[in-house]
Amino acid sequence: MPGPLVQVGATVLCSHGGQAMPTAPNPRVMLGGAPSCLIAAPWVVAGCPLAPPPLLPCLTGQWVTGTTRVLSVGQPLVVATGQAVCVPNGTPLMPVVTQVRVMAT
Repeated sequence: MPGPLVQVGATVLCSHGGQAMPTAPNPRVMLGGAPSCLIAAPWVVAGCPLAPPPLLPCLTGQWVTGTTRVLSVGQPLVVATGQAVCVPNGTPLMPVVTQVRVMAT
């Protein structure tokens, strides 16, 4: 499904409201002056409020689906309509605010 590509600096949250950031930006494709993100690199989650035991807060996230027709360095890019899973609880990452000029499938 087409959607906007996700860049470094986009607002991406875990389903509990923690802020997610990519660990490895992709400077080969720039989106509004910011590097894009590949689905292969994990994301770190900070400030997930899901902390009372026995529940564990979101620590990292990994994109499972990304672009299918647009690749960079032979790998799919993160697209806002893609799916991601947080570790250790399996909840999704949600892109809330991204750039809107570059769309991909």
